[in-house]
Amino acid sequence: MKNRLAKIFYSLAAVGAAIFLISGCGSKKTGAVDTIKDKGTLVVGTSADYAPFEFPIVKDGKKEIVGYDMMVAQKIADDMGVKLKIVNTEFPSLISELKNKKIDLIMAGMVSTPERRKVIAFSKPYYKVYNVVLVQKKDAKNFPTKASLAGKQIGVQQSTTQEAIARKQLKSSKLVTESQLTSLTTELKEGKLSGVVCEKAIADNYLATYPDKYAVAKVKLVTPEENKNIDIGIRKDDKDLKKRIDKVLTKLEKSGQLDKMFKKAQKIQAENK
Repeated sequence: MKNRLAKIFYSLAAVGAAIFLISGCGSKKTGAVDTIKDKGTLVVGTSADYAPFEFPIVKDGKKEIVGYDMMVAQKIADDMGVKLKIVNTEFPSLISELKNKKIDLIMAGMVSTPERRKVIAFSKPYYKVYNVVLVQKKDAKNFPTKASLAGKQIGVQQSTTQEAIARKQLKSSKLVTESQLTSLTTELKEGKLSGVVCEKAIADNYLATYPDKYAVAKVKLVTPEENKNIDIGIRKDDKDLKKRIDKVLTKLEKSGQLDKMFKKAQKIQAENK
């Protein structure tokens, strides 16, 4: 009888151990990189109104989002051996989309400000930012100082570092905020705005593409150190993904490919104006 009870006990113990092992394996957390590899797609959120970082073109009769950020995103996807999917949305919604896991990364010329770092993580920097005021060409010399912009309608993209800078440094101006930069530059061209605060590379792109319409004002804006780095937005828990991305960026930087891709993006935008 004792032997029989002992056998039953050991059998139950074995079953319990097996269940424990199975449940333990099932509860093992999967990293972000493995999750992306399993689904076979890297989903990148952007706001395609920020050439040469991201902008739409028509290729073979189909609309396509291209640009510097998209080239870097493709390199990251290639490194993980997955396809790249671009999700275009308005800039102010990107952080919410990331936190809600609708996208894997944010690549939209986004600066890693202290405020944003409170809610999401960022990769290492891959571009340095300097800000200027884009104006109509006829007004190129009309705005030499911040005081000269007093009372003027100045456009800034909503929820950007440009908006924060304008609110601190152009307090005497009348700020107009919109979710898309392209809407602001169109209003500038139509004379509805006196200027638009934007990143220098963006302004340079407008000058190269529309040399008869735009210019950069002489007024000097100060870009704080904490607002100078463009990084890739990542969820705070996705530490393995951040590590993987940083390695890719370091490799691209050391090989000189980042500079080459930026120049290529500028060329594509000029060809598709």
